[in-house]
Amino acid sequence: MEASGASPLLRYRKLENLFSASTSEDIGAPSKVAAREEVGQQADVFTDDNGWVSITISWLKIITCLMTMMVTAIIWALIMLVLIPWPYERVRQGNIWGHVTGRLLMWILGNPVKIEGSEFANERAIYISNHASPVDVCLIMWLTPTGTVGIAKKEIIYYPFFGQLYVLANHLRIDRSNPTAAIKSMNEVARAVVENKLSLIIFPEGTRSKTGRLLPFKKGFVHLALQTGLPIVPMVLTGTHRAWTKGSMHVRSTPLAVKYLPPIKTDEWVAEKIDDYTKMVHDLYIQHLPESQKPL
Repeated sequence: MEASGASPLLRYRKLENLFSASTSEDIGAPSKVAAREEVGQQADVFTDDNGWVSITISWLKIITCLMTMMVTAIIWALIMLVLIPWPYERVRQGNIWGHVTGRLLMWILGNPVKIEGSEFANERAIYISNHASPVDVCLIMWLTPTGTVGIAKKEIIYYPFFGQLYVLANHLRIDRSNPTAAIKSMNEVARAVVENKLSLIIFPEGTRSKTGRLLPFKKGFVHLALQTGLPIVPMVLTGTHRAWTKGSMHVRSTPLAVKYLPPIKTDEWVAEKIDDYTKMVHDLYIQHLPESQKPL
């Protein structure tokens, strides 16, 4: 966690780390052509632009995003305060804030977004997503259905506007430094989801990929599926690692894609096959990601 005197802008750079357990080494500066590979019959070419005009526009976009988040967070915080006696109404209002704010942030960033499989986006489920960029958080805020709770590190409360609204919205925090407390929190999450007919959103990699390539999956989402009986809906995000890379304040208007895969039924899953289920879902992601995001 950064020092308490750090600016909101520096805090925002680390916002996506709230959904991650750890970090690895930063990637180096991108080359003129950072990736080039065949996907079907099309070449996937990424050309970077580090000119001062592009960087200035990036900073303006980021500042505008921060100001937008501040304004919408203040408005919805007032709504949340009125709804203090009704915690799960606050969950739903938090989702509505995410829909509005996430969509505005994506509009400001200017990335064209192609969405596939949206017919799978409106049922109660455990939604999972690969994670390689702060842009992923904007997309998840925008696209997860109303009645969905997130799971984040307890330190989220220290992040200006976003963290306070996250807590007011009754979303869930766990202490990952304390395994016993984390397991207890996950059990409470599963119970709350069942009792209040909620959905979940989680990043199964447990940390953010620095290169965009898929990392191994943790087993937490499978444990939650076993406890809740909810289907799993994979959300496959492509291109976000090129839109905003780790350690950079340079955002790029590269095309993005979000693909919802058909729900995976879990009501007949058994605890003895947790490793098999984790591998099966991981393999499904490998099947649907472009070559530039598949594991080496």
